[in-house]
Amino acid sequence: MGRNTRKRRMPLAAKAVAGAAALALGGGGLVWANFYASAHEEHGGHDRTRSAAAQVATIDCPDVGQRMSGVPDRARGEVDGELATLDSQITDAYQRLATTRRAQAGDPRYVDNDILGPLRDRRKVIIDRIQLEINRAGGRADDNLDDLATCQGRPADRPQDGNGGDGQGGDGGGQDNGDQGGDGGQDGGDGQNQGDNGNGAAGPFADDFVDINDVQPGSRGLENGLAADGDGGSTGTFTAVCGVNENNLFNSDNLIVAPGVDNGAHHTHDYVGNQNNNAFSSDEDLAGADTSCQNQGDRSTYYWPVLRLQDGTAEFDAGDLGGGAEGNVGKILKASQAEIKYVGNKRSEVVAMPKFLRIITGDAKAFTNGVANANSSFSCTGFEDRQVTDKYVICPEGSQVVRTSNFQSCWDGQNIDSANHRDHVAFVREDGSCPDGFQAIPQLQVRLVYDVPAPTVENGQVQNPYAVDGFPEQLHKPITDHNDFINVMDENLMNKVVGCINSGRDCT
Repeated sequence: MGRNTRKRRMPLAAKAVAGAAALALGGGGLVWANFYASAHEEHGGHDRTRSAAAQVATIDCPDVGQRMSGVPDRARGEVDGELATLDSQITDAYQRLATTRRAQAGDPRYVDNDILGPLRDRRKVIIDRIQLEINRAGGRADDNLDDLATCQGRPADRPQDGNGGDGQGGDGGGQDNGDQGGDGGQDGGDGQNQGDNGNGAAGPFADDFVDINDVQPGSRGLENGLAADGDGGSTGTFTAVCGVNENNLFNSDNLIVAPGVDNGAHHTHDYVGNQNNNAFSSDEDLAGADTSCQNQGDRSTYYWPVLRLQDGTAEFDAGDLGGGAEGNVGKILKASQAEIKYVGNKRSEVVAMPKFLRIITGDAKAFTNGVANANSSFSCTGFEDRQVTDKYVICPEGSQVVRTSNFQSCWDGQNIDSANHRDHVAFVREDGSCPDGFQAIPQLQVRLVYDVPAPTVENGQVQNPYAVDGFPEQLHKPITDHNDFINVMDENLMNKVVGCINSGRDCT
């Protein structure tokens, strides 16, 4: 596997994580020891005694970036850099949480006093700087941002519903595997923590998987971004043929959310289309880059977190931030098919996307943020009338895993991005129309197909699991799957896309 090796700037907090992660490496593999080991457990009985701290599987911090609005353009770069530092601080605190289980078992206040308290103080410093940068640039910072400094510990159960409570996140169709979802794993009695899949990874767990036969047809739970094409309006399609990352372009940057920041994603991405996408790529760099798309007028960048089989394989990034040093371990599975299609709007014609429009669908932090922006779904070939957002699917023999992401298809008519990277675009309303003040643009739909050995669930443990890469504190939950896009089509090609869709033709 290849990767982008360009020298990049790294936030100070990320450098601290790198040093700490290096200490966690041993014998060539990652040792995030005893993530969820309990202090004591009477197996087979109802009387179980656990350390309260041991039930804290991860760290839940308010997403400051999602609360951003009204950030002046000239403060965007500084604010994005500060938000990336907040992400690195969470990663640092999570690494400390994961490697101090013995101390936590002996002191019920350890997590609050030694991890969450210092994290709150560090976050407040950065949030204060964000407010200052916004005000200096002529904006008006939200005085309540300081309220977002405090983080909490939480178990590895379910994603939040976005209203402060636990939510189902989707219909799932699965079952509750005893305590598997409650404390993130079980102590096997032999000193080995069975909740880490044997390779040090923080999830996924048995309760994160469902047999596709147990998912009800036509049910998905979350409706955002379902196919917009219908009987009226604009019914044509345009298909972009851009390959499956044959050039092995991988990095853990995120040009949309964290431009100029090394490892801004804290997980590894697959890239198709534009071949010069990294944290430092300018719009000019993107416009002048090579593309893997057959139509050379499409230099758009399409990227998504890699899917890995947690089989103990030491990938090229096994010791790197974004890879094994942050819990993203195992063999990278390249999609056997990457279908990229643009469709229309069932109520109206579409207008051209502006060049360099940025869209993110799904939420890489949905497990702690809540499900409001969760959108990607999993299914199996031959069963695609069954889509599930909060579970990985187990497919029958001869069937392949499918990841589907449908993007926002309404644009505010002015901006190519927004402070929280969401406000400038929107999903259609239930009747297929765009919200007031927005206009319909071609809807991007990405369908990825993978040959994945089917996991098995035995005695509350998952064997041979697969998972999407993610921020370490998100525990590889399937609901965090997401997809990113920057439009870099030339004007002639975009006009062709719009013409094909509005005239009802199917084009490539």
